[in-house]
Amino acid sequence: MATVHHILRRAEEDEELNCGAGGGSDELFGLRVASIFIIMVGSMFGALFPVLAKRTRWLSSHVPNGLFEFAKYFGSGVIIATAFIHLLDPGLEALGSPCLAPGWSDYPYALAIALLSIFLIFIVELIAFRWGTAKLAKLGVSHDAHGHGVGSHAAHGPESNRQLGGDSSNPQEIAQIEKFPTDVESNASQHKALASHYDDHAVVDSAITQIIGVGILEFGVVLHSVLIGLTLAVDPDFKVLFVVIVFHQTFEGLGIGSRLACMELPQKYNYVPILGALIYGVTTPIGVAAGLGVRSTYNPGSTTASIVSGVLDSFSAGILIYTGLVELLAHEFLFNKEMINGSNAKLAYAIGCMLLGCGIMALLGRWA
Repeated sequence: MATVHHILRRAEEDEELNCGAGGGSDELFGLRVASIFIIMVGSMFGALFPVLAKRTRWLSSHVPNGLFEFAKYFGSGVIIATAFIHLLDPGLEALGSPCLAPGWSDYPYALAIALLSIFLIFIVELIAFRWGTAKLAKLGVSHDAHGHGVGSHAAHGPESNRQLGGDSSNPQEIAQIEKFPTDVESNASQHKALASHYDDHAVVDSAITQIIGVGILEFGVVLHSVLIGLTLAVDPDFKVLFVVIVFHQTFEGLGIGSRLACMELPQKYNYVPILGALIYGVTTPIGVAAGLGVRSTYNPGSTTASIVSGVLDSFSAGILIYTGLVELLAHEFLFNKEMINGSNAKLAYAIGCMLLGCGIMALLGRWA
């Protein structure tokens, strides 16, 4: 009897299974169109507010600094939960779809792709750091890979050995000063000019490393956001998914925005955080619009869609796992002198904010 029931149940599932084109829901079309703009507002607010609050004189004077600290650690938790709950799990599900050929179930491809992504990002970052450190060494500037010299922000920035008016470690400069001891003002002026030259290079290098780090993070999030938009546009359970995604994108935007706001860049790169926030804000709406445009032919459960979304979700998961655990957790806590030497209350508050962000984002994974 149980065997007959199992066969009937399997037959019903096969009838419901649609591995081909089409299959997108066309209900509530007006609300689906409106969701493009509603999600854009939520995403833009989450990503842009921390950036503008940090850079706008009026907002920075009215928004307490503690709010930035909360957003930064809360955002770190959001990013980590996104990696595991909202990316890796959907990747496993998509690449384990019954629409795929039996060979896909012979190996955990989603986990392998995430693993590959982690090591790719690690190797790229390692090469970039070695190249940057060698370049700075020629200028007489040491590179602090853990970002110890930039306060609580893990920017991987350089720590300059040269200070304005300080002692020089260059033997040629020491010899020059000893040779002309009476010309103190000239030597001091020359040293300040040299220090300024080295610091300019150090600042540019720090800016580039920060931009690369945040760019990698945003790349993983953007892929995820586009896929979310495509799914929302054709999903039959639109109402529940829509509400969850509004909160999802706002919180995720807060995580991205807090990282963008903490970037310390020279004047010519000031547009980068704003551009990054804007790119994040439009990705999900673009995905929704694209999904509505192909709703009659796009089926998120089809064989092709399952492979594409599974591979992209798994790859993005690896990026966010590496970024969340290495760039955020390790550099914000283990390698941060303010945390190591700070009070227990400050440490507990930071961990609490991070766990709150992680918990809320993980809870949202119950519905989306």
